[in-house]
Amino acid sequence: MTNHFPFLDTALTIARYALAISVTIHVLLTKRDTSASTGWIGISWLMPLTGAALYIMFGVNRVRRLAQRLIGQHHWDGRGAIAHLRQRVEGQFAPLARMMGRLTERPLLSSNAIQCLHDGDNAYPAMLEAIESAQHSVLLCSYIFRADQVGRRFVEALARAKARGAEIRVLVDGIGSGYFYSGIVKALERENIPCHRFMHSLLPWRMPFINLRNHRKILVVDGKLGFMGGLNIGEENMLRLRTKLPVADTHFRLAGPIVHQLTEAFARDWSFTCGEELDGDIYFPEPEKAGNVPMRVVTSGPDNDMEKIEFGMLQGIAMARQNVRVMTPYFLPDERLASELCLAALRGVEIDIIVPKSSNHGLIDFARDANLAPFLNAGCRVWMAKPPFNHAKLLVVDDGWSFVGSANIDVRSLRLNFEINLELYDEEVASDLAGFIDTHKANRLTHHTLDSRSTAVKIRDAAVHLFMPYL
Repeated sequence: MTNHFPFLDTALTIARYALAISVTIHVLLTKRDTSASTGWIGISWLMPLTGAALYIMFGVNRVRRLAQRLIGQHHWDGRGAIAHLRQRVEGQFAPLARMMGRLTERPLLSSNAIQCLHDGDNAYPAMLEAIESAQHSVLLCSYIFRADQVGRRFVEALARAKARGAEIRVLVDGIGSGYFYSGIVKALERENIPCHRFMHSLLPWRMPFINLRNHRKILVVDGKLGFMGGLNIGEENMLRLRTKLPVADTHFRLAGPIVHQLTEAFARDWSFTCGEELDGDIYFPEPEKAGNVPMRVVTSGPDNDMEKIEFGMLQGIAMARQNVRVMTPYFLPDERLASELCLAALRGVEIDIIVPKSSNHGLIDFARDANLAPFLNAGCRVWMAKPPFNHAKLLVVDDGWSFVGSANIDVRSLRLNFEINLELYDEEVASDLAGFIDTHKANRLTHHTLDSRSTAVKIRDAAVHLFMPYL
């Protein structure tokens, strides 16, 4: 059959090759992961048109490019005011402190105080009291912020602070706090409280960002008092309410120079979301000494902070001599973090991994169970905590270094989410956290428990584990 459009066929062929070559060059110049690079290059040559479209949508890290541009435009004057409060660490953890300083480009700060608050029953009253005392500013970021009775109490407190003249900024995640409809955003808008949804859009060409979530939980009042940790805002975190699926958690009240770093983390996210720069004395007042605990904020996300929290975990575990305690709601470490834990166990370090027997995501539990045998083989002790489901994220090494915050030990948290953790070089804090973790060592997992699963369950768990990066 005669082809009446030879020019069109030639043009399409040239376009296919051009697209495949363009994707290949971009992948080679920007991607570090060889398996991901091979996959993108392969699909671009097998299906040039479809492959190029998928790569443009899901393969190009626009988040990092946007972050680099915004960070170059903003300066946050408050950072310079804390230089004289830098803390040096001696002894076992000195190399870790130096590495984290270079990695994060944030100083380890002295003269801080910390209070551990378990569950919403203890944390919410302290947070609300802080908001009620606000005179100049309140910055609030939460992955989940529900429009239930707990959420309404926060909105009312924020409205009263605004009426007193305080500057209020609220940032919620575009997925966690409702994608198609966000009741809390509507409630905040009714009070004329400035609020934005992080990376939220219903436009099809913005859909690639649906997989990138702001999982940070931050509250800063007057630039002097801060809260961070794993606690979202919702009724399920109030254990005394006895909700259908109660969630235990751990949050931290911070005072001292460290609050500047917490404010800076929020300011970056706020600027990233809406372009407004938060600066000046109402957000970055002169730091005040509050205690003697050295601390540093560590942020991570698919921007300029790629994998920094995971690198901190890797280095902390590598330096362990005696014990490592890990408490996490979701345990799906990537290959290098799993290897580091197993190698530590093999060299004689006591590794205790505490996970919930049943979390609030059944698929994650299936994937986790499929990958626990290597940890048992290496000598790690895995414990299944009793209900209620505990959402705390805690890591303690040798009763001297603690790493706490919003990051779970899974690929989503460590590669895709925007997370915030806090490292602390203090034996008293580490001892208290270690004691809390130990109270949840209820049922030790054994090889027999794993082997006794039916073949059907093993197949199910292994199949779900294949989707680990997306859970």
